[in-house]
Parts: sequence; C-alpha cells; structure tokens
Amino acid sequence: MLFLSALGGKMSEEANKTEEISEKEKINKTKVISIKQGSAYGVSDGFGLRYITPYALSLGATNTHIGFLTSIPSLIGNLSQLFTPKLIERYPRKKIVFYSILLQSLAWLFIIFIGSLFFIFELNSKIAAFLLVIIYTLLVLFGAFYGPAWNSWMKDIVKEKSGKYFGTRNRIIGTVALVSMLIAGFLLDYLKSSRLFLGFIIIFGIAFLSRSISAFLILKKYEPELKLEKEYYFSFWQFLKKMPKNNFGKFVIFVSVMQFATAIASPFFAVYMLKDLSFSYIKWITVTISSSLAALIFMPLWGKFADQYGNLKVIKLCGFLIPLIPLLWLISYFEIPNIFYYLILIEFFSGFVWAGFNLSAGNFIYDAVTRQRMALCVAYFNILQGIGVFIGASLGGIVSSNNFSLFALSPLLTIFLLSGILRFAAVSIFSTRINEVKDVKKFGINEAKERFSTLTPKRFWKSLDLNLNPRQVISE
Repeated sequence: MLFLSALGGKMSEEANKTEEISEKEKINKTKVISIKQGSAYGVSDGFGLRYITPYALSLGATNTHIGFLTSIPSLIGNLSQLFTPKLIERYPRKKIVFYSILLQSLAWLFIIFIGSLFFIFELNSKIAAFLLVIIYTLLVLFGAFYGPAWNSWMKDIVKEKSGKYFGTRNRIIGTVALVSMLIAGFLLDYLKSSRLFLGFIIIFGIAFLSRSISAFLILKKYEPELKLEKEYYFSFWQFLKKMPKNNFGKFVIFVSVMQFATAIASPFFAVYMLKDLSFSYIKWITVTISSSLAALIFMPLWGKFADQYGNLKVIKLCGFLIPLIPLLWLISYFEIPNIFYYLILIEFFSGFVWAGFNLSAGNFIYDAVTRQRMALCVAYFNILQGIGVFIGASLGGIVSSNNFSLFALSPLLTIFLLSGILRFAAVSIFSTRINEVKDVKKFGINEAKERFSTLTPKRFWKSLDLNLNPRQVISE
C-alpha cells in the first residue's frame, strides 16, 4: 500500500510537471505567434495607416479635415474602451480581439469605396473628406476597442523581461512596416501622374489582406483563463477622482497632457512636407521612415535599459528631449539648402527619442497595474490619452486653417512652435511627480559617465542586439 501510495504521488507529481511544461510551451509558442501576428499588422500599418493623410489630401481635404482625421478617431476609439472591460467578464479575450481586428480589416474596403466616389464619380471633395473621417473613425475604433483585452492577455503571456520582449517585437513589426512604407511610396510616386487612385487601391487592398491575416493568427494564440474578482472593478469617475492622489493616476495625467501637446503638431508634419515643401511621396516617406528606422534600431536597447534602471528613468530622459523635435523643424523657415537631408536627421532623432518614451510608457503600465485591473486601467489610460489627442489635433487644425501666425512664421510652423513649448511645459511640470514602481538599479550622472567611458563602437554595436529571430528572442 505504501508503495502504491508513493507511486501514485510520484505519478501525480509527474503529471503536474508535464502540465507546467505544457503551459510554458504554450506561452512561448504564443509569444512567437504574437510577433508574427504583429508583423502582419506592420504590413497593414505600412501600406495603410501611414498613407491616410496623403490619401485625404488627394481627396481635397483641408488642414481642418486633417486635424479631425486624427482627433475624432482617437477620441471615439478610446472612448469605446469603456465597454471593453465589462465585455471581458462575459467573453474570452481572444474572441474580442479577433472580431475587432476582422472588422478593422473590412473597413479598408469602405475607405477604397470613398475614393471611387471621388475619383470616378467626381464626388464633392468636402463630402469625400467628411466620409473619410467617418469611415476612418470606425477603422480606428475597431482597433482601439480590443486594446484593454489585448493588454490584459499579454500580461498573462509576458510575465518577465517585458522591456526586452516588447522592444524586440516592436523592432520586427517596425522593420516590416518600414519596408511596406517604402514599397507603397515607390508605387504611388510611379502612378501619381495619371493613375493615383489605382495606387491607393493596391496599397489599401494589401492593408485589408494583411489585417485579415493578422486576425486569423489571433486564433492560434493560447489564452490563459482569466477569473475576475468582484472587487476588481472601479468606475471611470472613481478613477478620475483618485487620479491626482496616486502614482498611476499622476502618470496618466502626464502622458495625456504630453499627447495633447504632441497632437497639436503631429498630424501636420506630412501636410507641411507634401504641400508647403512640395515633397514627392518618395521624399516624404523617406523622411518618415528615418524616424521608424531609428525606432526599430534603438527600441530593444531602450527596453534593456528600462529593465535595469526603470521605465520611469527612460520616460524622463526621453521626455525632456521630445520638445526639441518640433522646434528643430522651425529651422526650415530659413530655406536652408538640402532641407530634405536635414529633416531626415531630425526625424531619426525623433524616432530614437519616441521609441524609448512609448516603449517605457507602455511597460510602466505592466509594472504598475495588477493582472485583475489591467484591462480596466488600460481603458481609462487610453480614454484620457484620446481626449488629449482630440483637443490637441483639433486645435492644431483650427489654428493652421485660420492662418494664425507668430513671429512671421507660417501657420504650420506656428503650431510646431506651440507644440514644442507645451511639450516642455508638460514634462517639466508633471514628470517629476511620478515614482518608479519596481526595484531598479540607480542611474545618475556618475553611472552615465562610467557607462560612456567604457563604451566602444564594438560594444555599442553589440548592445543594439540586431536580432530579428522571434524564437531566439523567446529562448533567451
């Protein structure tokens, strides 16, 4: 009997061990699939989302339309996340994410349809631009709606070294998006003289197909069971009331104000290059890609740094550099020679800085929020960000459309100046009020000097860790 009891105990132990191994294998497989699924999104991003502003301009959109094309989708999309946490209580997160992405892919077909009304049936440009804002709002809404469910799901999948994993994942997605943007730019430049709409049909058709593939890859991912306790829930109004008094709330205020200041200018850099500087699609996309290139090179490096020294350290370092970006664009006022190459350098710097800020802001949430409240906190965080973007982009569109000018600057350069000033105010006032939420190594002036004194080109190149193999990243 003792032998049978011991044997039974051993078998039970082996079964538990096998179950644990199986769980780990499922999670690792899901991490790899998540990178592939994100890469399909990267194709949709490069062929689709990045070309919405040029598409709107080709339909005759004004600066006000361009502002609304950013502000309204951001507001409506993020407000939709109020309903996502309650939906998670009733349905699997996988189902919510799958159907949201599938609907988002279908929206690309309606965006193509609007173009056919304008280019073929000569629909009024104001009506065409208005319809584009509506359909694009739905596209963004479907993409934003699943955000809390996806973040909650990924918190169960990526339990440690989130900076390294998401840094590498974002680099791979960024590489795919970069290549896609280049191909789309060459195609549109080739067809712009006589068959521009055909070019948009092709690139948005690819965006539809790739986003559909992304949706079906979601079905292959493993979802750990999520059991929510009744005490997990708190209303948006309760969150707002307590926000100024707790660390996560102060973080949300800072990022939301920063998004407001950024959105005043961000939708209009493309307008400035395509209209004021008369750049071709290839020149415009080359400048844009330089930002993406810097982001995909340095994002894993920022991830490793954040894992050691804290996400907040990266947020503050990058936060004080971000205001320089729109201010450096003001130099184009002086009509310097080789402005094209100058803007490439500025946008490369922009990509380097924003890569660290965006990655660490996202990972800060993973560190600061419990598994139970992840979806809820992400939803409220995104809603307030959306409000900031709505106000900022709308303000930028109205100011630039009414030819408001400061210091003899053009309306667009005026909003670049305004954005830079407000970004600096946001980081100066709000970032110092936030505390790190995990134990990290100290990093000050002395530590920085020590690291830079031992830095060689070889060590720097090695630290970039230009690895795009998903399975190797997971195994490390």
